[in-house]
Amino acid sequence: MKLALAFLLSALAALARAEDTLYLYNWNNYISAETAARFEAWCGCRLKQDYYSDNEEMLAKLEAGATGYDLLVPTGNAVQTLIRKQELQMLARERLPHLANIAPAFADPWYDPGLRHAVPYATTVTLLGFNATRLAELGLPTDSWALIFEPRHLQRIKGRVSVLNSQRELMAAALRYLGHPANDTDPGHWTAARDLILRAKPYWATFSNSTYIKDLAIGNIWVAHGYSNDMFRAREDARAAGRPFAIGFAIPKEGAVLAVDNFVIHKSSRRPDLAHRFIDFMLQGENAADVSNLIGAGNPNQAALPFIRPEVAGDPALFPPPETLKRLEMLRDLEPKQRRLMSRLWTEIKVK
Repeated sequence: MKLALAFLLSALAALARAEDTLYLYNWNNYISAETAARFEAWCGCRLKQDYYSDNEEMLAKLEAGATGYDLLVPTGNAVQTLIRKQELQMLARERLPHLANIAPAFADPWYDPGLRHAVPYATTVTLLGFNATRLAELGLPTDSWALIFEPRHLQRIKGRVSVLNSQRELMAAALRYLGHPANDTDPGHWTAARDLILRAKPYWATFSNSTYIKDLAIGNIWVAHGYSNDMFRAREDARAAGRPFAIGFAIPKEGAVLAVDNFVIHKSSRRPDLAHRFIDFMLQGENAADVSNLIGAGNPNQAALPFIRPEVAGDPALFPPPETLKRLEMLRDLEPKQRRLMSRLWTEIKVK
């Protein structure tokens, strides 16, 4: 009888552990293994993650009927889309005692006034990462989108360039290079941006949202259009491996995209209690600092700042100074008609 009882209790405990699982749909490489393990130990639960590499990919999966995710990590414009589609649960602020740690500059964002649905987690800049050693030898500029768009530069690095497989991000870079805002919706400007991209495309090696990290770190590519936290990872990996070159990254002088990524609770969440526990755990200063120290992202959490390594906090590509912030834009949601036009232009870019 005692053996049977012990077996039953063990089985019930295992079942409880299986049920205490938080399902997170997240960007690639956006929460460190150390942070995840610390949360699981603190919570007494499991954290299970699926990954996406672009907001459009995440939105498309949800549009196709995907359910079962408790938490998502969308960028501001995608938060705006999810709110418009009534895909999110309202936050229970009484369950988030550390919400006041969000810096005032991020506490009332345009995409979710008053933080009713979203909690800012990290910031990134879409910029240029590069093999500083090789590009210095070639005398190529690293402070302009011309590096990925102009044939006079590209012919010297043909097959060594990667760009993001993201319609909004690549079009934004092209628009900024042409002198237009990243959020410009003029169809003529969009067409000109498409033509600029098509002119440069034959010189590029690939469209990638994740593999460029490794390819840049090992020297397969010399220039990458991508996210600042990914460039940080490539630089650290190259240093750790003792590569005979240096990785650099810079915000182009024409301007770039600034992203604020957020924790939101999906309407299909089965464990909003665990979701709130996770968010509040990540709002605590020492935990919030991990995304900067280990991932290389900027940080909207003012309580995290004392815990962020000085060389990270002092990097202007990760924590842009005020004069640089003036050249950065956050992408906005598009109207349905605009989304259809953008998708058509993107299809033309990918198939030609």
